[in-house]
Amino acid sequence: MRLSNSDVLCGLVACFGSLSVLVVFLSKSGAVLAGHSCSFGGAIYEGAMAYSGLRIIKEALSGHRGWKPAWRDPEPKAHYDIVIVGGGGHGLATAYYLASRYQTARVAVLEKGWIGGGNVGRNTTIVRSNYLLDGNQAFYNLSLRMWEDLEQDLNYNAMVSQRGILNLVHTDAQRDAARRRGNAMILAGDDAELLDTDGVRALYPFLNFENARFPIKGGLLHRRGGTVRHDAVAWGYARGADRRGVDIIQNCEVTGFKVENGTCLGVETTRGCIGAGKVGVAVAGSSSRVMQMAGLRLPIESHVLQAFVSEGLKPVIPGVITYGAGHFYCSQSDKGGLVFGGDIDMYNTYAQRGNLPVVEDVLESGISLIPALGRVRLLRSWGGIMDMSMDGSPFIDRTPIDGLYFNGGWCYGGFKATPASGLCFAHLMATDTPHEVAQAYRLDRFRSGHMIDEKGQGAQPNLH
Repeated sequence: MRLSNSDVLCGLVACFGSLSVLVVFLSKSGAVLAGHSCSFGGAIYEGAMAYSGLRIIKEALSGHRGWKPAWRDPEPKAHYDIVIVGGGGHGLATAYYLASRYQTARVAVLEKGWIGGGNVGRNTTIVRSNYLLDGNQAFYNLSLRMWEDLEQDLNYNAMVSQRGILNLVHTDAQRDAARRRGNAMILAGDDAELLDTDGVRALYPFLNFENARFPIKGGLLHRRGGTVRHDAVAWGYARGADRRGVDIIQNCEVTGFKVENGTCLGVETTRGCIGAGKVGVAVAGSSSRVMQMAGLRLPIESHVLQAFVSEGLKPVIPGVITYGAGHFYCSQSDKGGLVFGGDIDMYNTYAQRGNLPVVEDVLESGISLIPALGRVRLLRSWGGIMDMSMDGSPFIDRTPIDGLYFNGGWCYGGFKATPASGLCFAHLMATDTPHEVAQAYRLDRFRSGHMIDEKGQGAQPNLH
């Protein structure tokens, strides 16, 4: 069905509510009436335009025929200053910050598939900063602050929703651990609130409080946490990087590295050889295979993490809930579906498909916590390959090969780290020095004994 211009305008009036609201919205959006050439960091892209309320009205009156592609589809050049391998959230964010904050002129992002087709499109959208250890606290605190400003920075609607995250506690020992974590979060400049049973009941009255094995005794509430639309993050960073002159090259798989005398000079791809002054690898899940082409063996394993989406429902879960008795987390998307997940599949695999015992375990945990879930239809599921590191913390570091840099080992916490990961990786590649909040993410930390074991599970990847 095609909407008429009057229908679109009526919808806009209904959405904005009043002219005054529209004026306030437009004043904050940096409105642009028509498409024109935009210049950022010395790069000019003809046809780029800012999104705004006025732009929406203009296109509504013209049948939406004036929209341009969000990013170009260029042919790869023979040489770049910096090549980023991996067109997911971290790779695109790195390219964006290289161009916007470090004014790197010639940058390319190589993606073997299409933008948004990897792990960034296969996650459960949660963002948070409820970390305990020094090596992680400052990094994820920075990331959450960047999430809060992301939409204004990118001029793109990523649906950042700080609806709060509640980590439930079921025992006295868990309450003590939650109090310790909450105090650490507050000392690090973040927010935390320890709730008792009545406090949890006021927020989520539909939980199973009287579970004989796992009664709900309270929870740690992190109000600044929440959700972000995952694929919109990839699209927003891709558009922002493209507007600053970055070449985003899709369907371009890296098949090898050109290394001479201990220095990386470029990459071999399915679309020919591409030279580079520096090469950064950010290929979550495929890190071990890609880096093996350069002769490097990483301290990571690959596991599949499954996630699930229910049928669309009316608003029922206002925030994000995590089960303290089993590994289960749940939120509700903007489309109404409940998005939830749990543990990784415990075997090593590169397959983007999990096994049924894990599905059963996740669903049992969900129904144990929220009995009403038993009446909800499961719509779909998917799996993403995770780089599971030995201590559950990531790597942003130089490699023994000059000019080759690595970003990976995010386990299943990579999405929430996207902005800070991109900024820190861009800083490392632009300056050859680690960013102040990522100095602990070294590849050699196991040799030196400086592990960042957030869960206290030891050096066993599948437990993190």
